[in-house]
Amino acid sequence: MQAASSGIGYGLKYQARCISDVKADTDHTSFLAGTLSLKEENEVHLIRLSSSGTELFCEGLFSHPNEIWDLVSCPFDQRIFSTVYSNGETYGAAIWQIPELYGELNSPQLERITSLDTDSGKIKCILWWPSGRNDKLISINEENMYLWNLDVSKKTAQVQSQDSAGMLHKLSGGAWDPHDVSSVAATCESYLQFWDVRTMKKTISVECSHVCSVDYHPQKQHILVTAEHESGIHIWDLRKPKVPIQELPGHTHWTWTVKCNPEYDGMILSSGTDSTVNLWLASTNHDDLTTERLVDSSARWVDPLLNSYSDYEDSIYGLTWSSREPWIFASLSYDGRVVVESVKPFIPKR
Repeated sequence: MQAASSGIGYGLKYQARCISDVKADTDHTSFLAGTLSLKEENEVHLIRLSSSGTELFCEGLFSHPNEIWDLVSCPFDQRIFSTVYSNGETYGAAIWQIPELYGELNSPQLERITSLDTDSGKIKCILWWPSGRNDKLISINEENMYLWNLDVSKKTAQVQSQDSAGMLHKLSGGAWDPHDVSSVAATCESYLQFWDVRTMKKTISVECSHVCSVDYHPQKQHILVTAEHESGIHIWDLRKPKVPIQELPGHTHWTWTVKCNPEYDGMILSSGTDSTVNLWLASTNHDDLTTERLVDSSARWVDPLLNSYSDYEDSIYGLTWSSREPWIFASLSYDGRVVVESVKPFIPKR
């Protein structure tokens, strides 16, 4: 299903991959987006949706050194965020703070709270503690996972523990379980690897095919969703991890990112290198799916694809739901175009 675009657009100056919901801003629907220019001065845009929901405007614009490859807003302080960045050769990560009176300054500068420096590996992403205020962070590079203690007041971050991915595997990303904060999932080339961060030891692993994105179901424990380059989207119940409980076809080219809606059960967004965002409604109940397979489903089959948004001209790597208004999502295509859409017409009636 494909509908005419009703999205609200906003253009960044340069190419970009990263956009994050500003979860801690409970008064406005806001997003942070970061650019990816090798030669120019990169930028972080604080983008806000107007109260009428009809316009996106720039609330703040800040210079950032180096290309931004990962950006996540702090879940408990709207002025703090993390970035992973590169100068084209080496990678680093840092925690930043937006100045308090940025709106009154002619050229507001980001304050670097601290760097997350380690001795080895290409850093891929930063994970914030998933619920409430906490001083714990996870950084994932290709070879290791690190658990950090962050002290914003002292502007320091110390490694508390770490573990290696192993000689044959490269980590590429991950997600922190909101239901069990001792568990973190990391994406590898051909499987998901889970760690218990209390001991920083590996627990279970789930075989996947070129998995590049993972997200936990925010309301249901044990359920998570993966995006896999060529095989689409898989929904997993970690109590029975040998096979996915549901498979969705994904995209016509690589499926890159997947995001579970923060409020509406089974509503999933995906984006890919086919310049499309897909909205899905999937079953996340293992027992319901088992029952459906026992009966003739030809008369009751319902297309899980609710809508496709294809008003883009480049690959879409950045994707996020709004936690304040969970019927709204923002996408970011590689050419620097932000689009905000509402999925209200597709929300199931309760």
